Amino acid sequence: MLTSIRGLSAATLSAGFLLSAAPAFASDTVSEEANTSIESGDVEINAELLAASVEIDGTEAGLVLTPAFDRANAPIDELEVSNIQGEEDEESPLTFSANIAMATEYRFRGVALTDGNFAVQGGFDVSHESGLYVGTWASNLDEQTVGYGSIELDLYGGWSGDLTDGISADVGGIFYLYPDAGAGDFDYYEFYGSLSFGIGPASLTGGIAYAPDQDSLGGTDNLYLYTDVSVGIPDTPITLNGHVGYTDGFLTFTTDSEAIDWSISADVSFGPATLSAAYVGVEGDVLVDPTGTFTDDAFVVTLSASF
Repeated sequence: MLTSIRGLSAATLSAGFLLSAAPAFASDTVSEEANTSIESGDVEINAELLAASVEIDGTEAGLVLTPAFDRANAPIDELEVSNIQGEEDEESPLTFSANIAMATEYRFRGVALTDGNFAVQGGFDVSHESGLYVGTWASNLDEQTVGYGSIELDLYGGWSGDLTDGISADVGGIFYLYPDAGAGDFDYYEFYGSLSFGIGPASLTGGIAYAPDQDSLGGTDNLYLYTDVSVGIPDTPITLNGHVGYTDGFLTFTTDSEAIDWSISADVSFGPATLSAAYVGVEGDVLVDPTGTFTDDAFVVTLSASF
């Protein structure tokens, strides 16, 4: 169960030109100019030839250099060379990323799923420049209390991107799988969507997740609504977060199948890593969770990194 679904190259070009010049020899060092006049209709073309002398084995030779020599040695436009070579600097449309986290316990929408024990989590994502993405995420569970086995594996896919300046969206679907669960129906799927608004250092997200009727949900459905607020403290790596969620359906520990969960947290980022400290709570009834195993408030510390 996943509270946050996420959460080339430069070409070197070279070109060479083969130049040739016809030598004119003289016994003495000379410096002369030649004017050649070519008439075609009313147009007269004058070409000034430059003479240079070099000494080879004690004999001086004059080399005739034309303006074409200067053009051949002019700076080469890299774009023109790229077009000549047929090469382009292109980046891959796909982006690969990975994430890993270690938490003092695993909480899903406020509900404890590792019985207060340590959790190791991580996943992989592949996204396309169009905004489409697919990914997977996994965490250990406490199979004695949860009863869903010792592993949760999530598979998801969707689209995310900017709708307008400062407004982004994320829509998709997710499968919650429990590979080593015992006999019975445990796996289920859910659809989700969210809108995020950015205002300076602050962001506001509102979202919905809906799981249709399924045997693994007791033949009922489950609706989840939530809102998140994040504010980055200017000139610091610290972000303050607030979360409120509402569940109506099978995934609650209340007699009326309705529950509110909440959390407040602070994140400190350093390089690709983030250290988070959160205080988490969720509604629970004594008749459904008499010992508070799943619904007691908790202080959770998480160290995560993305690559």
